Amino acid sequence: MTALSVNVNKFALIRNARGADLPNLHNISKKCIEFGADGITVHPRPDERHAKFSDLEILKNLTSEFENIEFNIEGYPSNDFIQKVIRVKPDQVTLVPDPPDALTSSFGWDCEKNKDFLTEVIKKFKDNNIRVSIFINPSINTLSNLEIINPDRVELYTYDYAKNYHNDKILAIAPYVEVTKYLEKEFPYIEFNAGHDLNLGNLDFMLKNIPRIKEVSIGHALVCDAIDYGLKETVNRYKQIAQR
Repeated sequence: MTALSVNVNKFALIRNARGADLPNLHNISKKCIEFGADGITVHPRPDERHAKFSDLEILKNLTSEFENIEFNIEGYPSNDFIQKVIRVKPDQVTLVPDPPDALTSSFGWDCEKNKDFLTEVIKKFKDNNIRVSIFINPSINTLSNLEIINPDRVELYTYDYAKNYHNDKILAIAPYVEVTKYLEKEFPYIEFNAGHDLNLGNLDFMLKNIPRIKEVSIGHALVCDAIDYGLKETVNRYKQIAQR
């Protein structure tokens, strides 16, 4: 079974649009958990345009109230981000190479160019008993030095898969299958997460072809689906796919 972590950034974006506290992120996240989510994800950016750093401790306390519910924080590992995440101690931190002004995550780490940086950063989190995942492209060419960098997990950046799924889903999934087979052979201790533009239409095919995926993080599509189906039914639909 694959865990479903709901990324609540878009709920936070709606909240921030009016400069108030509606919807309340704690309440929305609690509903997601009660409706079946296995975890909550946030990606606080430097401009705090959606999730804010002040949300982190609140959501950590919330997830700690439930058994087997995880809190995942995504972000670029600046010194400020590292300090704030270590202070909160989530179950998992997902490192992305986004510049501060990025609209959304749009590429994975180049492990050759960022070997020393990632190695140092990951050690800091691991020394504080925080599981570390790093965002990766579906390309073996960007994965050198993984044995030195030593993440616990990698998160497959699934934008290309989602973009090409309706044109040819076999071709769309192929590079992801190739990367995961390579990792299973060379680094069997590294686990897989996946995220970005996964939705009710393409999630099942991804998980059937890469059943070792431990967790999917879904936000934008889930919020859009909630307009049509309601939050409870939407979380349930994603959870049913993840459980197959």
